[in-house]
Amino acid sequence: MSDIHKRLNEVNDVKIHSVFDEEFKKFGRVHPGHDLDELITYMEDNTGIPEDGNKYEPSVEAMELTHAARTIRSVIYGGMPIQIGYCNGKNSTYNGFEYHKCSELNIAVTDMMLVLGLVTDIKNYHYNNDDATVFFVPKGTMIEMYQTTLHLSPLKVCDEGFKAVVVLTEGTNTPLSTKEKKERDNIMNNLANRNVEDKDVETTLLLARNKWVISHPDRKPLIDQGAYPGIIGENKELYY
Repeated sequence: MSDIHKRLNEVNDVKIHSVFDEEFKKFGRVHPGHDLDELITYMEDNTGIPEDGNKYEPSVEAMELTHAARTIRSVIYGGMPIQIGYCNGKNSTYNGFEYHKCSELNIAVTDMMLVLGLVTDIKNYHYNNDDATVFFVPKGTMIEMYQTTLHLSPLKVCDEGFKAVVVLTEGTNTPLSTKEKKERDNIMNNLANRNVEDKDVETTLLLARNKWVISHPDRKPLIDQGAYPGIIGENKELYY
């Protein structure tokens, strides 16, 4: 256990696991042995950390043209079209989760934490924060989160914040088209008079393309975007 990982466990009231621990295997896997220098160098030289909140870019052409991108597309995504972007920020809370119908790769450009859960633990539009598990991700590590894994932004482990490369199938996290929004809303309207148990939970949680989101009622930015306020429990902050 590194000094940073040890300190995180000392200052928080929840267990901070490592992505190299057995507990991570139901959420995803670590991908060792890949040359990630091009992507990490680009992130270090060309991206900054905002003073407040997070900055997310779903697709950066310069990153998608690297040798590392070709390897990831061919080996990990089996030749499927992908997008490579990043998420940089100073987030320290977990009060929302998302999932996709594809795996997501994160490359830790800095040390960081991730809070993960399971889609199967969403019950009647709600998820209990107490069911989530926190993981430390050391700098330079590439991890895959399976499509059944709830996640959201990384969390910082120092004052400066975090930087992470984000890889997904092409088009993920981009806005729904007018037609797609209309189709979603029509389905929701058709189900409005049915019992909760019979409703289409995924239609309710669909927020963007290949992006289903559930939020804590106190997380106003997500609620304002249309996220369903279904997180139960504490609006949790992690310390470092």
